[in-house]
Amino acid sequence: MANDRLTGNLLRVLPEQPVGGDEPIPAVLAAYTRDLVTAVEQTLAEFLDAEVDALATIDPAMGGFAATARDCVLAGGKRVRPTFGYWGWRGAASGDEPLHRVLPALATLELLHTFALVHDDVMDHSATRRGRPTAHVAMAAQHAAAGRCGDSGRFGEAVAVLIGDLCLVWADQLLARAALPASRLLDVRRGYDRMRVETIAGQYLDILGEADPENWSVDRALRVARYKTASYTVQRPLLFGASLAGVDGGTPLTDAYTRYGLAVGEAFQLRDDLLGVYGDPTATGKPAGDDLRTGKPTALLMLARELASPAQRQALDGTGSLPGEPEVARLAEIVFDTGAVDRIERMIDERVQQALDALATVRIDETARTALFGLASAATDRRS
Repeated sequence: MANDRLTGNLLRVLPEQPVGGDEPIPAVLAAYTRDLVTAVEQTLAEFLDAEVDALATIDPAMGGFAATARDCVLAGGKRVRPTFGYWGWRGAASGDEPLHRVLPALATLELLHTFALVHDDVMDHSATRRGRPTAHVAMAAQHAAAGRCGDSGRFGEAVAVLIGDLCLVWADQLLARAALPASRLLDVRRGYDRMRVETIAGQYLDILGEADPENWSVDRALRVARYKTASYTVQRPLLFGASLAGVDGGTPLTDAYTRYGLAVGEAFQLRDDLLGVYGDPTATGKPAGDDLRTGKPTALLMLARELASPAQRQALDGTGSLPGEPEVARLAEIVFDTGAVDRIERMIDERVQQALDALATVRIDETARTALFGLASAATDRRS
C-alpha cells in the first residue's frame, strides 16, 4: 500500500493493554491513524494537483515550479502535526462529528510545515531532507544542468523561498475549505495565526543563537525549542483541533492540551538535538553530526559546554568550523563524556511524564486520551 511507509511509525504508538477488556489498544486505534494519514494524503494530493494545473495555465514553467512545490509536500514525513490536530479535535468533539468537515484544516498543518522546512533548509544551508536533496539544492542542480545564466546556488535559494511562500498561501486556501460555520472558522484562524507568528519567533531566535553563541544558554535554547518546535508541532495543533470542535481557550481541556503540548514539543526537540549529533543518517535523512559542524547552539551543546571540563570546553569551542568526519566523531564523544546526553535523556523523560500528568484527570474522550499517551512516547523515543 502506497502509504504504509508514512503510517508505520504512527501505528505503533499505543501500549498493548485492553480497551473494554477485549481488543488491545493498537487494534482499536490503528485504523483511526491509518485512515487519518491516508485521508490527509488524499486531500493534499487532490488539492495540489488542481493547483498545479491552474498555475500551469499562466506559463508552462509555472506548472513545473508548482509541481516541485507539490512534490515537497508529498515527499514523505510522519504527518505528526495533522495527527496531533486530529486527536485534539477528537478529544474535544462530540462523537458524531464527521471527519470530512475538518479534514482540509488538518491537512493545512502539513502545508504550513512544508513552508517552514523549505525556508529552514535555505537558512541552514542543508543539503538533504528526508534522504533527498533539499528544495534549494534540487533547483540549483536543475539550473546548472540547463545551462542557465547566473549563479545556480542563488537561483536555487530564490526558488526555494518562493516554494515555501506558495505552500503558505496554499495553506490559507485549504483552511478556508473546512466545512465549518464562519464564526468558528474565524476562531480557528486566530489560533492558526498565532501558531505561525510563534513559529517565526522561534526561527528568528534560532538564527540569532547561531550568530551570537557566546551569549546563548540552555534556557534560551529551550525557549527556541518551545516556540520553533513545541508550538507548531504539538501544542498549537492540539489547540487548533480543539477550536475545530468549537472549544476555545481557557477551559480545563485546552489548559491540559497546552501543558501536554509544550512538554511533548520540548521533548520532541530535545530528541532532535540528540539525533542531530548521534542519529543514523539512513533513518534521519540528514548527515550525522551536522549540529557539531555548524556549532548550532542546541540545548545539548549548550549543556555540554556548561558541564565540560576546561579541556573539554576548549575542544567544544571548535565546533562550527566545519570539521571533518574524524573530528566530528571526536567532538560527539566529548559531548557524551560531559554527561550532557544523560541529562538530556532525563529532561525528555521528565517532560513526557509532565505530559501524561496533564491529561491524566482532565475530562476528555478516552480514545483520544489513550492515543495522546502513546503519541507522547512515540514522538520523543524515535530514530528519525
